Amino acid sequence: MPTSLGVLQARRPTPELDRSSTPVNRSRGVQTPFDVQILAETGLWSRVMTENTSSNIKLAIVGLGNCATSLVQGLEYYKDAADDDTVPGLMHVRFGDYHVRDIDLVAAFDVDADKVGKDVSVAIESGQNCTIKICDVPETGVTVQRGRTLDGLGKYYRESIEESAEAEPTHDDVVAALKESGTDVLVCYLPVGSEDADKFYAQCCIDAGVAFVNALPVFIASDPEWEKKFADAGVPIVGDDIKSQVGATITHRVLARLFEERGVTVDRTYQLNVGGNMDFKNMLERERLESKKVSKTQAVTSNLHGELAGKISDRNVHIGPSDHVEWLDDRKWAFIRLEGRAFGDVPLNLEYKLEVWDSPNSAGVIIDAVRAAKIAKDRGIGGSVDPASTYLMKSPRRQVNDDQGRKDLEVFIAGEDGADLQQDVTESLARL
Repeated sequence: MPTSLGVLQARRPTPELDRSSTPVNRSRGVQTPFDVQILAETGLWSRVMTENTSSNIKLAIVGLGNCATSLVQGLEYYKDAADDDTVPGLMHVRFGDYHVRDIDLVAAFDVDADKVGKDVSVAIESGQNCTIKICDVPETGVTVQRGRTLDGLGKYYRESIEESAEAEPTHDDVVAALKESGTDVLVCYLPVGSEDADKFYAQCCIDAGVAFVNALPVFIASDPEWEKKFADAGVPIVGDDIKSQVGATITHRVLARLFEERGVTVDRTYQLNVGGNMDFKNMLERERLESKKVSKTQAVTSNLHGELAGKISDRNVHIGPSDHVEWLDDRKWAFIRLEGRAFGDVPLNLEYKLEVWDSPNSAGVIIDAVRAAKIAKDRGIGGSVDPASTYLMKSPRRQVNDDQGRKDLEVFIAGEDGADLQQDVTESLARL
């Protein structure tokens, strides 16, 4: 596909190997995250079996925007990838017991009149969706249901779309729909600022026994009261606010940490983001931005140890969306600057620009989050799935550096010691 950056070409994954010739390896008794290298080299972590595991993951999606488009197309695109293939944006093609193709879409909810009542394959190319096309999606057999609005439509959304005239579902209606479809995991892709709507679906998941992946910056997994609700119900949650594969936050976070690790004092930094999709248009309504700014800022500053460590509101840190440029479509341009002092208090500054297609950039991360949530559900783990949340989300209830986060998640994928790690986090947070 031609773009201002040239011609985009995607490589099809290699066909899957014959499973009958692939050995099944199982791992037990992983003692520490540092055993992951051995596990990875031997392949022991990749095929762990649990008694409660089902053969697939029944998925529901709330919000059929650009992110959902990339997710649904990505599931189709990589369904035949080999177990040992390297897929950009995925930790593993087979994540624990679950291959990409094991994720089956069974339910979808939206409030846009241009999407409600349509097959998901049609809805993801309707309305204001404008992301790059990865592949064609055949008819799914899943019709988009009318969702609950609450605060899900801000000023600019209401100016851009027509809200469905169908009656809004009640809490009991949504719970019934999730149960009837057999949904295992629900991904919530509501617009930034949808505090009440996000919590509505979170409660529906608790009551339906459905694992919840909170892709937006509303604090649920990281909120002690909400996390306890999920834990008490025995329902897993992965959240909050999905990271991108390589986005503004992760590059900013890594480079800020690099400054400190190399002995540079970070004095000031900013991150300015512009994009052309409805997410950026919605964020022109600054009243909806509070959680987003907090989420993006703490994702960077929580990784530091100097003067800016943990700072959310400080004149020397500015991180957040800046403007909507319609012709960018689903592309996002990020402008990041770090100012610091090196040896002799000599100034050292770094400035860079990142250009990405916004929605595909997080689709693979969501696929991993969905599979982690299902593994937790299989193992009877309720509450925040910390090994997944810390590595895959911007605002988990506990922040760790990314290297440690990945090690912890590999241990969780590998087997039952992941549950021990989960319990350790819960107990340590309770002592705070």
